[in-house]
Formats: sequence, C-alpha cells, structure tokens
Amino acid sequence: MKFSDVIVATSSLVLAGFLLDFVLKGIFVILNSTMSELLAWIIAILVASLIVGYVFALKIQDESRTRAIGGIVVLSGFALMLFLMVWIANPIANPWVKDSLENLFNANGWTNYDWSAYLAVAVMLEVVVALVLSFIGLYVGSMLKKPKKT
Repeated sequence: MKFSDVIVATSSLVLAGFLLDFVLKGIFVILNSTMSELLAWIIAILVASLIVGYVFALKIQDESRTRAIGGIVVLSGFALMLFLMVWIANPIANPWVKDSLENLFNANGWTNYDWSAYLAVAVMLEVVVALVLSFIGLYVGSMLKKPKKT
C-alpha cells in the first residue's frame, strides 16, 4: 500500500468517524447520559473502520494486511490525538469539559495540575481505545471483501 493510499484511507476513516459520531450522538441524545456519548463514539469508530476496511480491502490485501492496517491506524491515531489536544485547548470547549467532569466526579478541590494530568491520561486512553477499535474494524472490514482471482 502506497503512502498516498494510507493518507486517503486515514482521511476517509477520520471523516466517516466524525460524521457517524455526529449522527449517532443525535440519535442517542434521548438516553440523556454521558454513556450515550461514549456509546456513540465507540459505534462510530467501529462502523467507520469497517466501511473503510471494506472499501480499501483490495489495497490492504496487496501487501501484508497487518502492516497496511497498522499504517492507517497509527496515522489516524495521530490525527485523533491532534484533534483532542486542539479541542481541549479550545477556550469554548474547555469549560464544557470541566463542567462535564465535575458532574461525573467529585472534582471540586482539583488543582490545575490535577486537571492537566487527568486530561493527559484521558487523551491517551481515548487514543489507545480508538487504535484498538480501528484495527479490529479495519481488519474485519478488509476480510469481508474476497480478493480478486488472477
């Protein structure tokens, strides 16, 4: 798989993931809980990676499947980490993050260091979970399409 194919597959994965996440959050808003956002995020990553794995299956099957999928997953992990760091640093989104965390936990006495440490751990956990789910989805999606007979 050429690097340009990896970039196109990664951008497709990220774009499909964000669009599906947006739609699923709108559907799951009736659950009215923070778990609905997490559920929408997990389903969006799995479905988007299944779709991208199926669409790029022939390119993935040209070389080692795990190597091609690994390139897509690592590049999408960097894109997700960049998005999360920009989102947390956003002055409009940051108070919303702080309020939602205060509702989840008893975080009234947390210092700035506590907040930064928690956000760093949260970003790394989200990226690791996204990497695992994307790898599984891409692998299964690429297995759904049979290779061409030559």
